[in-house]
Amino acid sequence: MANIIQIVTTMDDKEAACAMGRRLVEDRLAACCQVTGPVRSIYRWKGAIEETEEWYCVLKTRPSLYRQVEEAILKLHPYEVPEIIAIAIDEALDAYARWVEEGTSR
Repeated sequence: MANIIQIVTTMDDKEAACAMGRRLVEDRLAACCQVTGPVRSIYRWKGAIEETEEWYCVLKTRPSLYRQVEEAILKLHPYEVPEIIAIAIDEALDAYARWVEEGTSR
């Protein structure tokens, strides 16, 4: 079993998404951040249907760092209630799992 999770969030600004990813990698909270998009998000917010262009940020890290990553995203994210979800990785290439661990170790 791989000791890795993916944390996903979305932002409406590509440069802000890249800056956040860079910061989390620099701080060793994530081994990498992939920013992809744009995607079109349709959702209900405060009683209205909203439609926004957003960018996916997919971070690779260790489960033990989830709360720290969540806290960092909340500080850097412009949304009142950002999407922050973690997805467990059941299997991964051993060398990749080691790379994630090394990238998130101080």
